[in-house]
Parts: sequence; C-alpha cells; structure tokens
Amino acid sequence: MQNQRNLILAIVLSAIVLIGWTFLSERFLPPSNPPATKIVDGKIVPLPKPEAMPDSATTVRDRALVMRETPRVAIATPRVAGSINLKGARIDDLVLLDHRETVAKNSPPVRLLSPRGTPDAYFAGFGWSGDNIALPGDDTVWTADGTRLTPTTPVTLRWDNGQGQRFAMRVAIDANYMFTVTQTVENLAPQAIGVRPYGLVSRVGISKDPSSWTMHTGPIGTFNGATDYSVSFKDLDKAGAPGQRFETTGGWIGFGDKYWQTALVPPQNIPVGAGFRAGDGGRYQADVAAPLQKIAPRSSASVEQRFFAGAKEVSVLDAYQAQGVAKFDRAVDWGWFVWFEKPIFYLLDWLFTHVGNFGVAIILLTCCVRALLFPVAQKQFASMASMRKVQPKMKALQERHKDDKPRLQQEMLKLYQAEKVNPVAGCLPIFIQMPIFIALYKVLMLSIEMRHQPFALWIRDLSSPDPLTPINLFGVLPFDPPGFLHLGVLAILLGVTMWLQFKMNPPAGDPAQQQVMQIMPWMMMLFFAPLAAGLQLYYVANNLLSLAQQQYLYRRTPGLRESMSAQATGK
Repeated sequence: MQNQRNLILAIVLSAIVLIGWTFLSERFLPPSNPPATKIVDGKIVPLPKPEAMPDSATTVRDRALVMRETPRVAIATPRVAGSINLKGARIDDLVLLDHRETVAKNSPPVRLLSPRGTPDAYFAGFGWSGDNIALPGDDTVWTADGTRLTPTTPVTLRWDNGQGQRFAMRVAIDANYMFTVTQTVENLAPQAIGVRPYGLVSRVGISKDPSSWTMHTGPIGTFNGATDYSVSFKDLDKAGAPGQRFETTGGWIGFGDKYWQTALVPPQNIPVGAGFRAGDGGRYQADVAAPLQKIAPRSSASVEQRFFAGAKEVSVLDAYQAQGVAKFDRAVDWGWFVWFEKPIFYLLDWLFTHVGNFGVAIILLTCCVRALLFPVAQKQFASMASMRKVQPKMKALQERHKDDKPRLQQEMLKLYQAEKVNPVAGCLPIFIQMPIFIALYKVLMLSIEMRHQPFALWIRDLSSPDPLTPINLFGVLPFDPPGFLHLGVLAILLGVTMWLQFKMNPPAGDPAQQQVMQIMPWMMMLFFAPLAAGLQLYYVANNLLSLAQQQYLYRRTPGLRESMSAQATGK
C-alpha cells in the first residue's frame, strides 16, 4: 500500500512539474525558432519561407511590377542591396545579402523592406510639415544627382515647389546598415517660413515572431536614456489614431523582430517628438519630428537624422552605440541579465570565430562552464559521499520513528548536525547553472549570429529543434509530430545521459523522491524536445562531462564506490 501511495505521489508530482514547466516556458522563455529543415524519406529538406502578409490597405501586386512603375536610385553595398523610390523619397526596397531566408543553398536573401502595395509592405520616408507652404508629399517625384548609392557615393534628391523654396535630401549609407539622411530647406522667398523635419517607418502587419515575456517584438525605442519594451501592436490598435507619443532628447524609435530591426535615429542633442500609431488596413507607423525651424528669407536650414535597417548583429549594434546612438545594443531584448548574457555571447562567438563550427563552440563553452564549476562539483561530491556514509543511520532512524514523523525530522536534523552533512549542498550546482541556462537560451534564441548555424550530419540549424525523430521513423512516415512529442535524437540522448547521471548519484532517502528521480530524466527529455538543438547539445555535453567527472571522483574515493555497491545489494 505504501509503495502504491508513493507511486501515485510520484506521478502527481511529475504531472505538476510537466504542467508547471509548460506554463512557465510559454510565459517566461522565448520560443525556439521554427524548424529550418525536416527529414523526408531519410533526406534533409529545407522548409519554405512562411507566407508574406498582404498589404490590406491597397491592392496587392507583384513587387517587381510595382518597382518598375517609379524612377529609382539603386542601393549597392557589400551587405545590402535595393533601391530608393524617387516618388515620395522612400527607402522601400532592401534585402540583406549576408542572411538567407532558409538553409537551402539557393535560398534568396532576407527581404526587409518592400514598397507599398506589395506583400509585407515596409518602408521609411522623410519630409517636412508646416503651414502656408507647398511641401513635398507621397506623390512628389524627386530628381537625383546620381543613379547608384554606395558607401562611397552618396546621392542627393532635390525638389523645387515653385514658390521660392527648394528642398534637398542627401542620402548616404555606411558599410553596414545605417543610412544618413540630411534634410535641407533653402528659402528664396521674401518672407520667413516655418518647417518641421520628420522621418517615419511604416509597416503592414505585426511581427511574424511572437512577442513573449522575455522577448519583445514590435514597437520599440529608447527615450531619454531608457529603452521601452512596453508598447505592443495590440496597444496601438486600442489607442487608435493618437497612438502613443514620447518627448525625448537622444535615443531612437522603430520596429523590431527577433532578428531584424528598423530604427529612426534623430539628432541626439536636441529634443524631438516621437511616437507610434496604428492606421487602417493593419498599418503601423513609428515617426520622429524635429523642432520647428524658422528659416529667414534667402537662408537655409538643415537637420541630419539616421535610419537603421538591418540585422541585429551584436557587434554592429555595439559599434553604433559607441558612435553615440543611446542604448542601441538594447535592440536585442537581453532582459534583466544583460550583464551576464552578453559575456556568454561574447565567449561563445569568440569560440565560434576560432573553431568555425557553432556546435563545437557550444561543446567548448560547456567545457569552460564545467571547469569553472569543478570546485563546486567537488564540494557536491563530498556532500554526496557524506550522505552515503550516513545512509545506514538514516535508514535506522526511519525504521525506528516511522510512525512519528515530527520526531523523525528532529532526529534527522541532529544526525546531519552531528555528521556535518548538508542535504541540500548537492543542489548548489543546479542553482549556479540556472543563470547559464537562461543566458545560453536567450543567446541561442535572440542572437542572429546563431541563426542557421549547422553542427554536423542532419543538424543544419542549431537555433531550431532537432529535425530527426524516431517517432515518424526518421522521416519515413509522412507526418511531423507536434510539440514535445517531436522527440529528436538529441532530446533522447539528453534523457539517456541524465538517467545515467542520476543512476550514479546516491538514492534519495524517501521512496517517493526516488521514483520522481527515476521519472525526471524522461520528463526533461519531453521538456527539451521542442527547444533549440543547440540548447539540447549543451545539456548532452554537460551530462557526458558530469558522468566523466563522477567517474574520476569515484576513482579518487574507492570507499564510496564500495559503499554504493554494498547498499545496492542490501549488505
């Protein structure tokens, strides 16, 4: 009867852990990337790109056709390609040459910006507002002094309103993802004018990357030295036309996806107005406006702002922050543990740079972590050895006071004090590794440097779940198991190595705890199944190193091995 109660208790506890982990992971941990490949008939097949979001505000047409309808200036750099639309002076065509849509060799580069009226419309525009003056608008066709924008050849766009004002925009681009737009107004009229330069980013549809408690996607900006992750697309839908407004000196504003970012960077030394708003047809806008400029007769005024459109590469973001863009590194939502996560990223990236394989870099990182924790592991092992030695005395107390639980607890506490044993000391490495687990999890999920990185054999994207699973006979059966039922090979290895590790640990005194520990490796196997293959690889390597470490320590403590064998046989 007692064994049945213990088994029921173990099952109930395991169910609570499973449900609790599912709830906590969905709420507090960012989701892993969608699978990049699948196994079909034993072959690795890249998955296609998800369908684009239509521009519901206008008739959706083919992108190539739309771009042929207006004059354009080509954008050509080693890292991006696209064009500037001279109608409306919009940067609305941009692909990222270093990043591909899928892991397939012939995959096209990631498209970030697209003209209005095409699927996934997304663009930046610049202009002026003012009263009693003819201003350029969406239908204005500008003239350009060049046909090609490169890092060494900026292009100037010009337009004359025919009423004494001339407008110009000088557009430059660096070797990465930052445009610099210098807006100039020349007033040739006999009276003063007032204009207010602005910039905007417009997109159709919400981010395809779901926002979670620890990974924000959508509207984002830094205002007065603090990065704001609190605004969501739903907030803008509820706010309507007014949207959400901010007054700031310094900072930036835009839209962020998991890996991609657009951001308007106003002059960092003057107060500006900025904000987000929602429009018809699923449109969302981020904008920034400089203070009103009074331009006297026969004089001019200029303002310079920047526009970032590219990948959230940590080194690039850090470089722009060093150049004066306040907290630009926070475009990656590192969260509260940024002080710990970024060093983990830097170490992992450094290892990857030197070995050339991200999976190997994860294994080397695991070795570094185990080396740092070796003194803690030695203390844990010493505690385990002490617990082994007092195991017979503990069993004797349990038999003697099996009907008096309070007295048993008192006697057990006295025994621990007399033998100088800490029963919770073995949990210390687990608590120490939790920050490492969270840091590595976010590095794998959020850092584009890890996107589509292969390891070996069938694992071609360590930021996605392991695609190879025996559940569908390794791709022979034509279906994909959902969620935690998708037991990849790495997840199974994780469960097996954890089970072996638990077998080498001293058994818990309570039978119910023993049964929980027997079930726990297989529960963890289910927990990790839908997570990134890189995270699973880390834990498989960690378990294997723990097994080797335990064997080493057992060899140094032969008496403990003998006591374990004696207890196992009941002698």
